[in-house]
Amino acid sequence: MDNKTREMTKMALMVALNCISAYIIIPLPFSLSPIALQTLIVNLTGYVLNAKQAAMTMAAYLLIGLAGVPVFTGGSGGPGKLFGPTGGYLFGFAVVAVVLAYTRQKEYNFLRYALWGCLFGVPCIYAFGVVQLQLVTNMGWSKAVMTGALPFIPLDIVKCCAAAYIAGPINRIFRS
Repeated sequence: MDNKTREMTKMALMVALNCISAYIIIPLPFSLSPIALQTLIVNLTGYVLNAKQAAMTMAAYLLIGLAGVPVFTGGSGGPGKLFGPTGGYLFGFAVVAVVLAYTRQKEYNFLRYALWGCLFGVPCIYAFGVVQLQLVTNMGWSKAVMTGALPFIPLDIVKCCAAAYIAGPINRIFRS
């Protein structure tokens, strides 16, 4: 497989995985945001693509959803979802994937990947998500943090570590 084909295949795979992961959710009765598998895939996108590819991949995902294709959490799509109470998480996903890709370096390193995902990625996603949640709903900041971030932190840390682990074999496969 030539290099261009390999790169396009990786990007298409990450767009598809992002779309699929949005359907794998556990709704929480006290929150507008469900637990979703997307954090794992967003981190993985940053760990297997370079920054330009991650940006194009996440832009494609957001544009597909903005056009109304049901690729956002729980099978939703359209501008109402992207600019609604939980749309900030989607913008955070894009930023995190690009920054992780930019900082990942050539050599795979599980610890570096996991730490970047946990110490930068998770807080960044929550910052975008909680800010938009608060601005759109006018709920208090403490309630926005309590319902839009805190319940998700433990599992998101696990998902960051899982993505860091999975990135090693995926990078080896695409290098061969």
